[in-house]
Amino acid sequence: MEPITVYYSGQGGLQSVEGRPDSRRAQPALHAEEHPVRQGQGYRADQRQPQRRVPAIIDPNTNLTLWESGAIAEYLVEQYDTNHLISYDTLIEKNQARQFSHFQASGHGPPNGQAVWFMMYHPEKVASVIERFQNETERVARVLDGILAQNGTGWLVGDKCTYADLSFYLWGLAKDLAWPAKWDNAELPHYTAWMKSMGERPATKKTMALREEKS
Repeated sequence: MEPITVYYSGQGGLQSVEGRPDSRRAQPALHAEEHPVRQGQGYRADQRQPQRRVPAIIDPNTNLTLWESGAIAEYLVEQYDTNHLISYDTLIEKNQARQFSHFQASGHGPPNGQAVWFMMYHPEKVASVIERFQNETERVARVLDGILAQNGTGWLVGDKCTYADLSFYLWGLAKDLAWPAKWDNAELPHYTAWMKSMGERPATKKTMALREEKS
């Protein structure tokens, strides 16, 4: 199997393409040819990537180029998680995992990313805008806490960690790093325990160490 070419920034979506092929027992071993792209440097790796942004992958084994972290994760799981270690093949659970993956891409990543941008990179400090996005990150965290409490297994879908859970991890770290006082973690016990469980996974630790090394 040829290595998959991975373009990433060392921020945001690296977990999507590095952390999810987790615990690869008796599965095709995935190998990546890494191409870190620094923020503001631009991305011109392939004419088939119209946004010129990361993350993106080129899989020579299937002749497929993909961008957008959610699409990349779903592809890697469908193509290579043949033993369903971090996914399901049952109708209900498979579609629930897809639902949460889409929720992360549309409702979780954007407000966290915008909160970080307006706090750290925007040339003006606009308090009302920062508050707006921070409040939305809190709302989403509370929604997730309720879902986790209702499911009762510590995970969003079924009784195991899936790619859908892992999709939330990196942006989930933003609050404690950038606005730790926004809410008390003790108020969201299921969410807090979930984040801790994901952080303790060997594949997550390996990914975070790689991210730190490459950043």
